[in-house]
Amino acid sequence: MLSLDDPYWNDLQHAYGDAGDVPALLRTLASSPGPKATYQDEPWFSLWSNLCHQGDVYTASYAAVPHVVQIASQVAGPVDCGFFQLPAAIEVARRTGRGPDIPAALVKAYRLSIERLMEIVSLQRHHAWNQPMLLSAAAAQAVAKGHIDVAEALLNLDTDWISRINRGEFD
Repeated sequence: MLSLDDPYWNDLQHAYGDAGDVPALLRTLASSPGPKATYQDEPWFSLWSNLCHQGDVYTASYAAVPHVVQIASQVAGPVDCGFFQLPAAIEVARRTGRGPDIPAALVKAYRLSIERLMEIVSLQRHHAWNQPMLLSAAAAQAVAKGHIDVAEALLNLDTDWISRINRGEFD
């Protein structure tokens, strides 16, 4: 896993340029991993905006995922659904051609962190889950097992889509 102090972050890219600011966002996330009230709460808003901007991912996205997974593995209480949703969305984007190749220096840590998503979901099983947490955890499990199409569908589900599916309205 790339150290948060490594100058290589400045060579990585996110949606707005070089990723030298991502380590500070990850440090903030580590200090406040609990569930957030809205999607606009920091640092999640900036992490999403930088690392998975409108469905596109970047080299910094791959460097950040191992940190997101590591932080979630160290939290005793409930975590925000973003700990599952962001890594799942990044992997879906990567696997569907909406991002660059993973830099060689990041491949091993990135792939191991995607595999670890199953473990992180299991660590959170004793906490109450709202619907966004359930969908995010299921998407993370699908990604960890290589079911990218299922993960993408889960990431796109919301209350309206679920109601329409349950009513048989597929148009």
